[in-house]
Amino acid sequence: MTQPALHITTFNIHKGFSQFNRRMMVHELRERLRHLNPDIVFLQEVQGLHLGHAEKHGNWPAGSQHEFLAEDVWQASAYGHNMVYDHGHHGNAILSRFPILHSHNQDVTHLHFEKRGLLHSQIELPDGSTAHCVCVHLSLFGYSRRRQMAALAGYLERVAPHDAPLIIAGDFNDWNNRAGSQLAQCLGLTEVFSRHDGAPCRSFPAAMPMFRLDRIYVRGFKVQRAEVHHGHPWSAISDHAALSAHLARYGS
Repeated sequence: MTQPALHITTFNIHKGFSQFNRRMMVHELRERLRHLNPDIVFLQEVQGLHLGHAEKHGNWPAGSQHEFLAEDVWQASAYGHNMVYDHGHHGNAILSRFPILHSHNQDVTHLHFEKRGLLHSQIELPDGSTAHCVCVHLSLFGYSRRRQMAALAGYLERVAPHDAPLIIAGDFNDWNNRAGSQLAQCLGLTEVFSRHDGAPCRSFPAAMPMFRLDRIYVRGFKVQRAEVHHGHPWSAISDHAALSAHLARYGS
């Protein structure tokens, strides 16, 4: 029996503001995600709470950003706050059309001024299988990123069966393109844009992407197509481009 394709998107949403924080864009962001209409969304820099923005902007969402974005479209969502401050917190989120069976936010902070976490959700797919989905936002510093990827691999080796479908997506800040070989060797992952020339796509800045910061890695899926959403209107929403992939399970 042929299973429907799985459509996923990853997007660093810059806390709901345009580049350089010029404009609050969370409502436009919600419309763009609905237009794109993925099944599972991996979001980074999600504002869970910000008391100052709520006072300053009359149309600031009443609840957390991930709940506002998911409303009436993605029935399940998970959020992991990483950076906590007096007036709020932000972190990673996963939105899903399908049931989220379990979620865990794994702290992988290496530098005390740069809090980082890996949001892991187990999602029940329509074919009855469970996909392990991890949303990441890694360090700006190479040594810290290597430690965080090692921690990611060690964590998943403990909690996810080696043959389970796996998706890791997010902002890797991997300027030198070193994540792919490490994740392929440890977890058997393939980067969805690297099938042809071996290089991930350019995703930053969104207006005219030059750097390969954002990634989607998969295991147990065939990549049907992958897209980079950059330029207008995406570049007005965040400084990162959004990435999408259409996937099918092997054997379907």
